[in-house]
Amino acid sequence: MKLYHGTNVDFQQIDIAKSKAYKDFGQGFYLTDIREQAEAWAKKKTELFGGLPILQEYDFDETMLTSADLNVLLFDYPTEEWATFIHKNRSRKASFHHDYDIVVGPIADDGVAYLIGRYDEGTLTIAELVRELEYKKLNRQFFFGTDKAIKLLKRI
Repeated sequence: MKLYHGTNVDFQQIDIAKSKAYKDFGQGFYLTDIREQAEAWAKKKTELFGGLPILQEYDFDETMLTSADLNVLLFDYPTEEWATFIHKNRSRKASFHHDYDIVVGPIADDGVAYLIGRYDEGTLTIAELVRELEYKKLNRQFFFGTDKAIKLLKRI
């Protein structure tokens, strides 16, 4: 399958250490199987940080998602487990680190920090957080969080 990464700076080597912490699925390399979504990410990064919108394409053998050699977590749609996982990864109050090589699931809405703050203060229940985090358009993100997983991506 083809996966896409939208960026404002081209690179040849993926370095997880350069990835930002406190993202939906933790610190790692993020891609999508939806080209338009990656193009939008590249445009947004360019508007925020300068540079040029760049779309990187990768080939990934999706049968690896069921490989016994990898620790994979899949979310088919927003659930309480998904929202809790995102909350733990984005929370600066807790020291949460998971050991998944790959995580696949929906993208949380852009207002995630605000919503997590409301959940932390008790003005949203977990069920309300799930409902609020659900992105309005069909989307999916692929998190690659270990060198073992990164090696499975082949730049096209």
